[in-house]
Amino acid sequence: MLVPRQLHEEAVGIAKQAAESVVIGDVNDEATMLGPVMNERQFERLNSLIESAVQEGAILVTGGPGRPSSLNRGFFVKPTVFGHVTAEMTVAREEMFGPVVSLIPYDSVDEAIEITNDTPYGLAAYLQSKDLGAAKRVASKLRAGQVMINHPTWDASAPFGGFKQSGNGRECGEFGFEAFLEVKAIGGLHEG
Repeated sequence: MLVPRQLHEEAVGIAKQAAESVVIGDVNDEATMLGPVMNERQFERLNSLIESAVQEGAILVTGGPGRPSSLNRGFFVKPTVFGHVTAEMTVAREEMFGPVVSLIPYDSVDEAIEITNDTPYGLAAYLQSKDLGAAKRVASKLRAGQVMINHPTWDASAPFGGFKQSGNGRECGEFGFEAFLEVKAIGGLHEG
């Protein structure tokens, strides 16, 4: 999560409060907000990335490696927040697919675009802005398969898929149908 440098500490506080309010546990319990990650491999991967972030100098705000203290088994990962992350850190360069957020401060919109695009991945990006014109200009410069501005509701007609190592296929929308089509080329039909 990229945050203007002057709002970084405020954003860290909000993220900490949000992460600490998450109820983790049995997905069949109505109070549960977050269940386990998919499997042991993902659990170990996330814990390794969390540990690497601490070793690389990110500030652990809340969460961290290991299971929540209330759970002694299962692939549960603590909602984790890192502050003062730099774009070079492993935790900023990997797709997490888990309850981990890394707050990266930036000084200008151009720097934010550069940080966003300087990754081997590009599945999705989310922009928050009061200025929709500025948000649209930024969105057009991001190398991500889907860019959402001010968190709109889900649209089944919008194609979903990534750029770069996040993959090039698409689901949903008209482009999602292309995976199910068989295309035939016939050549050599020219007479004379």
